[in-house]
Amino acid sequence: MRKLIAGNWKMNGSLAANEALVKAMLDGLGSAQPAADMALCVSAPYLAQLQGLLHDSPIAWGAQDVSAHEQGAYTGEVSAAMLRDFGCRYAIVGHSERRQYHAENDVTVAHKAQRALAAGVTPIVCVGETLAEREADQTELVVKRQLAAVIHVVAHCTSEIVVAYEPVWAIGTGKTATPEQAQQVHAVLRAQIAAATQHPERVHILYGGSMNAANAASLLAQPDIDGGLIGGASLKAADFLQIVGAAR
Repeated sequence: MRKLIAGNWKMNGSLAANEALVKAMLDGLGSAQPAADMALCVSAPYLAQLQGLLHDSPIAWGAQDVSAHEQGAYTGEVSAAMLRDFGCRYAIVGHSERRQYHAENDVTVAHKAQRALAAGVTPIVCVGETLAEREADQTELVVKRQLAAVIHVVAHCTSEIVVAYEPVWAIGTGKTATPEQAQQVHAVLRAQIAAATQHPERVHILYGGSMNAANAASLLAQPDIDGGLIGGASLKAADFLQIVGAAR
């Protein structure tokens, strides 16, 4: 399985900055085949721009969220069908910032994943524990509960999702799980997926806690880490490309 390196720009960017960043990434890739599959997940207003910039490139694009509803009176929401209209390959669901700041629970996240799949968009399902939960030795319980909710709803489509383990205490803090800590949780998730689908080998499990150019190689060398969900480092073309190169 080729690794997947997905950038999450969060609420950053502008038309000019996005164009410069994407151009720098494409120039850095040149005509070479990337060492890993690549994607950039951006705020909804910029999806049309990325569709135009990336449509003939090896870099896919995606959204940072999707509505749990198919259509209707949900002002401000963006449906999975709308994302598909803009050629989105991926949609992040259940990011810790959505869970924390928008009170999204496991059931909501599961229905968002289901909506994405129904529209032909691959959900990147985020799971992860807070520092308090880790210190209380609840990491495995938390991540398995979060993933189980998605598996219960998407059922036979479990093999079509991407999972991202993002320890909340390591997101945007500069702290990173050690390769051994990350691998331990990834192995737990791998076993859970294997019990839920006949094709567990299709499911990428990404690490999403402050992976950067300096630590990517050691994390990506772990047997159950299939790539990364990259935050701050995806806003720097050289760093992002270095992470992609570390996925060989």
